[in-house]
Amino acid sequence: MCGIVGFVSKRHFNRLKIDLTKAASVLSHRGPDDQGLYFDESWGLALAHRRLSIIDLSIAGHQPMVSDDGDTVIVFNGEVYNFLQVKSELITAGHRFKSTGDTEVVLKAYMQWGLDCLHKFIGMFAFAIWDKTNRRLFAARDRLGIKPLYYSYSDGQFLFGSELKALMAFSRFQRRVDSDAFSLYLHYQYVPVPRTIFENTFKLQPGYFLLFDGKNVTTRQWWRIPGLDRDAPAPEPSSEEESLSRLDELLVQAVSDRLVSDVPLGAMLSGGVDSSIVVALMQKLNQSPVRTYSIGFEEDGYDEAPWARRIADHLGTEHTQLYVSARDALQVIPQLPEIFDEPFADSSAIPTYLVSKLTRGQVTVALSGDGGDEQFAGYARYWITANMARWVKRLPSAVINLLREGVEKIPATSLSRIYSAFRSGLPQWLQVENFSDKWSKIVSQMSQTELAELYRMAVCTWAEDDIRQLTGQGVPPSTYDHVFDATGHLDAIRRMMLVDQQTYLPDDMLTKVDRASMAASLEVRVPLLDHRVVAFSARLPVDLKYRNGRGKYLLRKLLCRYIPGELIERPKMGFGVPIADWLRKDLNHLLKDYLSPAHLRNEGRFDPDFVDTILNEHMAGSGNHRHRLWSLLMWEMWREKWLV
Repeated sequence: MCGIVGFVSKRHFNRLKIDLTKAASVLSHRGPDDQGLYFDESWGLALAHRRLSIIDLSIAGHQPMVSDDGDTVIVFNGEVYNFLQVKSELITAGHRFKSTGDTEVVLKAYMQWGLDCLHKFIGMFAFAIWDKTNRRLFAARDRLGIKPLYYSYSDGQFLFGSELKALMAFSRFQRRVDSDAFSLYLHYQYVPVPRTIFENTFKLQPGYFLLFDGKNVTTRQWWRIPGLDRDAPAPEPSSEEESLSRLDELLVQAVSDRLVSDVPLGAMLSGGVDSSIVVALMQKLNQSPVRTYSIGFEEDGYDEAPWARRIADHLGTEHTQLYVSARDALQVIPQLPEIFDEPFADSSAIPTYLVSKLTRGQVTVALSGDGGDEQFAGYARYWITANMARWVKRLPSAVINLLREGVEKIPATSLSRIYSAFRSGLPQWLQVENFSDKWSKIVSQMSQTELAELYRMAVCTWAEDDIRQLTGQGVPPSTYDHVFDATGHLDAIRRMMLVDQQTYLPDDMLTKVDRASMAASLEVRVPLLDHRVVAFSARLPVDLKYRNGRGKYLLRKLLCRYIPGELIERPKMGFGVPIADWLRKDLNHLLKDYLSPAHLRNEGRFDPDFVDTILNEHMAGSGNHRHRLWSLLMWEMWREKWLV
């Protein structure tokens, strides 16, 4: 894995050239093994690359890589797993190669097929190619958004890079907060594509490429998740056994492709369905024990380590397990603004970084099980929301009116107390924040509530009404709304999965994994997000994903071919930390500092009285506002790092 950064600007070339080395150095964690620079003053272009050597460790893999005729230059981040097959096609077409890695293959594939080269690649990538002949910069991002790419264009300068901090390293970069992006961050706990937290700065969307001709930026979609189009083919009729065998075949191929490496390789193992099936297939394909890694917590409800150990023992892996204390985890928090360099409020970034650091102690590449939930209906919120939507539609208007009147008569504090009395016995996914607000909203809008709004209540951190009270701003439409609008012809569960595949998956899950692992200089590969697997899962009937009140039906059945059912039949835990308790105890001093009324009044973004109310409720135990408070804390710590 690597880090890339560059610019195009004749007008500001000399100033930007001075800053490029710094911009590359802030990406050194992504590529600690080598650095390269390329300048073309006649075009006002410069490229920089930081290398983490994975395949072809020789100097032949150095980047930026220039074509034999000097007219095409590439900086590449990621892996193309089928590069040997593509290379064979190129050799047949007359190309010759100096290296044994995939970067030169991508470069010459572009020279051979132009923009269509993207369809040849199986992998995860973000790259930029300078094409002198056509006088353009061509940049692209992989189908699912596994690898990131940021860009900015204003005042005659075009900048791009693997992380936002690389753009911020340029002295001419304007750090003006986009107010709409700020609201969206509070709403979702991340800034959704294509926005970033700054004005005139964007994330290239998954499955898109970009062209810059010196004056205009054009983005186009080159790959689309199957199932979004109204005229997309219906799910293929096939038996359950046929589907199971095909899934097995595809996953074996996906895992096999990701085992190619010239450096040590292992896997992250939580003991859940997704990581277990990846490790099971890795062990099937290896004669020697696979190296696996997991971390555990002492707190009840957050420790998956015993389950991971059982899976590892059964498969015969070489397992490394580390129990981390609250103190270990809390020491990561001050590093989060640097690691993520854009407001990001998923607290599971903490264990993700810790397990990445543990893994990097022995290997340079690791496989993970990310991507299974969003394809195979793994989240309980899918069927809960779908059932609620069906329930609401069946209720007579008279019953809705009675419920509405009844809820309006019950004080919010009473609703919260009733819920709190039963909360501890509920599964974690039902332990929601601001319960009375959400329940009241559902009932009050029953007659007109659409699936999109019901699901929004399940995934948003701050509701729009709360954001208005908190900041005085509303929440603009985003990819979430656009995908729901485009999928009205599909069933509820399929719609919610497609929404997550284009929002929560790339903007939260994959962002978290990329930044946390790269902060430890670890490359993480995700076989469940092989686009062939994604295309297959998109055509599966829903009843092969969700059945008998449980998700991942087909994945579970496949896993039982390799692991006894009793080892995997357990409640879903997720990869989290006890942030609610930490905020009341170990992190209390941070909240009192960053969220004090005086501090917030000085900043002028948040209503100090509203924040003080939810803070006091959380501290007293009368409310659980962990995600809301965490999002405010992460904003303030990020602001202190990058804006003040």
